[in-house]
Amino acid sequence: MDPLTPDILYMRMALREAEAAAREGEVPCGAVIVLDGEVVGKAHNQTETLNDPTAHAEILAITQATQATGNWRLNGATMYVTKEPCPMCAGALVLARIQKVVWGMTDPVRGGAVSKFQILDHADLNHAVEVETGLMEAECKAVMQGFFQELRQAARERKRNGEQPEQGPETGPRKQ
Repeated sequence: MDPLTPDILYMRMALREAEAAAREGEVPCGAVIVLDGEVVGKAHNQTETLNDPTAHAEILAITQATQATGNWRLNGATMYVTKEPCPMCAGALVLARIQKVVWGMTDPVRGGAVSKFQILDHADLNHAVEVETGLMEAECKAVMQGFFQELRQAARERKRNGEQPEQGPETGPRKQ
């Protein structure tokens, strides 16, 4: 893989965003939006930081991009994201008229683009988003897996020390 292609450079930016999310205790997902060769939005998950379930990297990057362009329609834009978008984010990609989404790792459990739900090219929607998968997949998986390994290790250490479990990504109480 040529390390100087624009796709690789933009995915590296998304990975840096994912790493920033991990450092902040957020699920490590990063997104970058490019329009006409210019980065118009980039973000990482901030659901815990902002106490907002919609503060996914994709949503925050779309908000930045629409503010930067002065238009909620991001026709011709490409989003680079480290993980397959969830259903909410896939819906936002369609609504924002993003032309293409490129991601590293697929999410067979919660994926809203092609894995679990096929929102990006659903026939009943007024826009379809092109998809490219597997770009820098190993690197994207490594960041995600490393984050959850560290969470599990910290939980084991707290348990060993008789401490209460910490609330955070994927550890808080769930309603049935």
